[in-house]
Amino acid sequence: MHQHGHHGHGQETDTSRIGFAFWLNFFFTIIEFIGGWLTNSVAIMADAVHDLGDTLSIGLAWYLGKLGHQKATHKYTYGFKRLSLLGAMINGVILVAGSVWVLSEAIPRLLAPEMPMTEGMIGLAILGVLVNGLAAYKLHGGHSMNEKVLNWHLIEDTMGWVAVLIVAITLHFFHWPILDPVLSIGFTLFILFNVVRYVIQTMKLFLQGVPDDVEHKEIKQALMSVEHVEEIHHVHLWSLDGEQHVLTAHLVLNVSVDAQTLKALKKQVNDKLAPFHLSHTTIEFELPGEPCRDEEDHLHSHPHNQPHVH
Repeated sequence: MHQHGHHGHGQETDTSRIGFAFWLNFFFTIIEFIGGWLTNSVAIMADAVHDLGDTLSIGLAWYLGKLGHQKATHKYTYGFKRLSLLGAMINGVILVAGSVWVLSEAIPRLLAPEMPMTEGMIGLAILGVLVNGLAAYKLHGGHSMNEKVLNWHLIEDTMGWVAVLIVAITLHFFHWPILDPVLSIGFTLFILFNVVRYVIQTMKLFLQGVPDDVEHKEIKQALMSVEHVEEIHHVHLWSLDGEQHVLTAHLVLNVSVDAQTLKALKKQVNDKLAPFHLSHTTIEFELPGEPCRDEEDHLHSHPHNQPHVH
């Protein structure tokens, strides 16, 4: 028994939103690097590196997002949705590398702090809040793991620029040059903490971990409540991209059923699973006394020629 759900709400708008955020970030990152160098501020350099990471991430998400909407092929039977997970993974690695670089620049400055040019810092910070705020607003409400990761980056960036603005105004009135490296270190450690969390989450989905424990439990309960179902096993729930989930399960029946009853059971299973909006489901019915062909000893003795009831 096989079912395909269509979960692709507003896929095209997803990629166009990401495209908008990409160009916005791309041009702004160039301005930042020049600005960070001209104002002699490591806090701005920290943001520039972070924005460079975001620009690469967004570009990658945009490209992989477009690829991800391609139809399934005979070689990639589930389609290309998992590419967005790969994108989220690469983004994480880029950001970790950028953060380490910023720390290596900022930590020595604690010992010999240099005074940045505050007027330039204030101007860049105001621009930073506006640009990143607009990009974050555009990506707000995205559904895919990728969009959530990117949106979080952009919200972080906006908060980072608010902090740069506060420090720049403070430095304008007080000669405390150490605030600049302190801000960049604090901000970078905060980013690292969140990025590592996301990388772990993405890794879990990559390794086909259960995307949602509660949903997993509820699906099992729903299947157990189907008429004549005595036991369920080999319940596998995993995700293509953090949003589109795949389910396979074996249902052991307590009666031998004719074609008519089987049809009614399939309808019941469909109705019970409908609220979960699963992208793909494969359900196997096992009759009383019938051995499960996926058990270890069975697999080794008959790895081929296993018919599948759909």
